[in-house]
Order: sequence, then structure tokens, then C-alpha cells
Amino acid sequence: MKQHYLIKIVPPWGYRVFRLRFTPPQVVLAAVVSALVLAGAAGVYGWEMHHAEARVGQLRDLTEQQRQQLEKIDAEAADLDGKLRALERQNDEIRGLMGVRKNGAAAAKTAAPAGDSPQSYQSDVPLDAVAARIDALRERSSRLRGDSSALQQIALHVLNMHRLEDLARARVLAAIPSVDPVSSGAIGIASPFGWRFSPWPEFHQGVDLEADYEPVRAAAAGTVVSAGYEGGYGIKIDIDHGNGYHTWYCHLSRADVRPGTYVRKAQHIAISGSTGASTGPHLHYQIMLDGKPIDPAPYLNGVPPRVLAALK
Repeated sequence: MKQHYLIKIVPPWGYRVFRLRFTPPQVVLAAVVSALVLAGAAGVYGWEMHHAEARVGQLRDLTEQQRQQLEKIDAEAADLDGKLRALERQNDEIRGLMGVRKNGAAAAKTAAPAGDSPQSYQSDVPLDAVAARIDALRERSSRLRGDSSALQQIALHVLNMHRLEDLARARVLAAIPSVDPVSSGAIGIASPFGWRFSPWPEFHQGVDLEADYEPVRAAAAGTVVSAGYEGGYGIKIDIDHGNGYHTWYCHLSRADVRPGTYVRKAQHIAISGSTGASTGPHLHYQIMLDGKPIDPAPYLNGVPPRVLAALK
């Protein structure tokens, strides 16, 4: 007689009994299957735990990377903040040089927000706050760079205007007689401007400079109107300086420029001599202003102060 294992199931609602009969091999098989199921469940559970631990490690590494990135971003934000502040100071310096004052509205726009001062990263600061700070710095940077670009253009314009004014003033000064025409340095004035006896009374409309066949230079920049023999003046050069001034160089032994030639201040133009109504070698130097003779003496060593004052 074979040995069996019997399992009875008695429902509570009746008297019928259910019997389950198992042979030993079946019991062994059931045990093996149960063991395999448990082993499989344990393996799945172990694999899931391992996967979860690996995922936790990855998340931990990702969190550390994000923290490091946030620290880097925050450091860059602090550096950008410093550069923006330097740019603000530079803009203010440009305004100061141009004499422009920043109004209240512009100051409020370009001023650093209270929360934008340099600070170290804190791990408890939310990512949204960091992103907002970066956006604020980016907007502020855009405004400041636009402001800086506009200021630089204005500054260049102002500097160019000043440069043009300087060039114009230099051109004006260059066209005003202010150089002793006797290039050797002039020994002195042999005969001044004004009334004299030669041998009868006459009004001397220039000055006679002692010059013994010496080089003569232009007292100011201008265009040669005439260069040739002219009666008692002998060989004469007339230079128009384009501002009402004309300078005459008379009794020359030789003229080294031609009519229509543009000459620079202190440029060589002739050799002094004794041509025309002259009793000896010298240079008759005469300045005409708006068609009338004026005393050249104040113009021999620079532009007279009263003339400079009129230019300001």
C-alpha cells in the first residue's frame, strides 16, 4: 500500500469534506517549486534593492555635480557682478569727463539690486533663486553694456569735437602773424612803426628789421598773393593769411616763392636785401589788417594777448 499525504478541507457552511491527497513525490515537487519561487522572489527583491541602491548613488552623484555647478555659477555671477560694478564706475567717469550727470531714473535702472551683491553659494538656496539672480545680472549687464556703448559713442563724438576745435584753433593761430620773419633771430628793429624823419616827416607803415642778406621766413601760414618788384618797395612778397591779415616783406634781394603758393608758418620765402628805395640791406616788414597798416612789433614774438583773448 502506497503512502499518501492527506489534506482535508472542511467548509463552515456544510458537512461535506474536501480531501486532497498527495504522494510523497508530489510533496517533494511542491516543496521544490515553493523553494524555487521563494528563491526567485528573493532574487528579484535583491536585484531591485541593488538597482535602488545604484540609483540612489547616481542621484547622490548628480546632486553633488549640481551643487558644484551651482557653486561655479554663483562664483561666475559674483565675478560678473564685480565687472558690472567696474563698468558702472567707468560709465560714471566718462560722464564726469563729459560733464554729464546721471539722472535719478538712469541711476535706478543701472544700480545694482539689493540682492545682487557678491555672496558665496549656500546649499539651501533654491535653484529658482539662483536662476532669478542670473537673469537679473544678465538684464543688468545688457542695460549697462548698452549704456556704455552709447556713452562711448558720445565720448568719441565729444573728443572728436574737441579735436576739431583744437585743430581749428591751431589753424587760426597758424594764420596769425607771430614769427619774426628774419630767421637768424633778428638783431633788432632799425626803424619802428610810426612817424619818422627820412629826411622829411613821413608815417612809416611797418618796421625795418636789421638783416644783411639773410633768409626771410613767413610770419604766418597763408597764400602768396604777389612776389616781384614793386616800386620803392623793391622786390616784395605779399602773403594773404585768409583772416584779414596780410604781411609784406620788402627790399628783398630774391623772392623764393611764387604767387598762388601756400606757405606754412616759419617757411623760408626769400633773402633780404636792399632793392627799391633803400639805403642799405634790411627787411621792411609790414602787417595789414583789413586793409590798414598796424604795428608789427607786438607780433614779432607770438600772438599778442589781446588777439588771443578775442579768440576765446
